[in-house]
Amino acid sequence: MPEDVSIFQLLGAGLLALLTVVWAIGLARVLRATRPDAARRPTDPALSALPHQRQAGPHRESVPLTPAEQDAFAGLVRQLSDGR
Repeated sequence: MPEDVSIFQLLGAGLLALLTVVWAIGLARVLRATRPDAARRPTDPALSALPHQRQAGPHRESVPLTPAEQDAFAGLVRQLSDGR
């Protein structure tokens, strides 16, 4: 043991080394659990009751406007865009 180093400094360095090893092991376990091939494992049975998400969004809907509605909409756009 070096003469100019206290026991508390040695214990602190040892504790930091131990915590570093524990952190590295924990990080390795988390990264191993979140690998892309981990998604192929069976899922939690509680989540199997949820429906699968659709790959495409909903269909677009449109309603044809009458000429009077088109004129009213054009007037509204003109009224709102006057200040710009």
